Amino acid sequence: MNVFKTINLKGFGEKHSGKVRDYYIIDSKRILITTDRISAFDINLGFIPYKGAVLNLLSAFWFNKTKNIIRNHLISIPDPNVTIAKNVKPIPIEMVIRGYITGVTNTSIWGSYEAGERIIYGIKFSESLRKNQKLKKPAITPTTKAEKGHDERLTEKEILKKKIVSAKLWNQMKKASLKLFEYGTKICSKAGIILVDTKYEFGLDEKGKLILIDEVHTPDSSRFWIKKTYLKRFKKREEPDNFDKEFLRLWYADRGYKGDPSTSPSMIPRSSGPRGSGRVAKPPKMPVSLQKAVSRRYIEIYKKITGKKFTKFKYPIEKRIRDNLKSVYAKK
Repeated sequence: MNVFKTINLKGFGEKHSGKVRDYYIIDSKRILITTDRISAFDINLGFIPYKGAVLNLLSAFWFNKTKNIIRNHLISIPDPNVTIAKNVKPIPIEMVIRGYITGVTNTSIWGSYEAGERIIYGIKFSESLRKNQKLKKPAITPTTKAEKGHDERLTEKEILKKKIVSAKLWNQMKKASLKLFEYGTKICSKAGIILVDTKYEFGLDEKGKLILIDEVHTPDSSRFWIKKTYLKRFKKREEPDNFDKEFLRLWYADRGYKGDPSTSPSMIPRSSGPRGSGRVAKPPKMPVSLQKAVSRRYIEIYKKITGKKFTKFKYPIEKRIRDNLKSVYAKK
């Protein structure tokens, strides 16, 4: 299957790679190139056609929509898979906002709640909650943005005690995250979508001011459910109709795989990139049918939220990316 795995650019300095994006730093700018790689359970599982373009273009849509709430790093989109952004200092905290209790990963609140915990991320949850139930109010459940290994849970108390950020900055991050989530919920609702949960990442610009970075309200960083079928499926204790990466996670979880070494005798390196380290269980092979199904969902959520048509393109796209970047950086 034709997909975009990675790219090597000449004349742009050192290449850096994360789980999904390759990036280069030039002067005060960061060239972010979103690939079709997909990861879950801290491991790269494979590639999804058109995924990179969906994430990049959908993030651009949200960056433009939310710039009145908080400034962001977006400068331009020279290619469907490329963002030119301000190069800022990232804050090592992922601001995860949850409107519902759900999830299958180790950092989800449902797994802990099901195991009997009621104080999770420093937040007290009421008794008798069911999976996929709406919370009385959105919960902020931050994690570390680890350079190596797993992202770990954080509480507000730990963040302030460890002085990861100042109390003033932490309050700014909380306020911005809740406003972004409220706005995202409103826009998604109009499109017939429930914004279940999401994560935001922030940085500090050259003046030390807070700025929104990374991606916003994408099917990689968020869970999306279909609003009109949610209550019916919830009452039947069925999983909601979803248009995000949870579809992929559930496919693997249904086959007994969650990245835990105990689920498989075969071991492979963790996801490549600065946060990858150690070894995890080898996952089942991703079939082409699953790749196509996830791709359809990613494209569909883009269309539902933006109201725009997604134009499919022909692979390979490396030459297109290089040509579009040359038009911006002609001297390169």
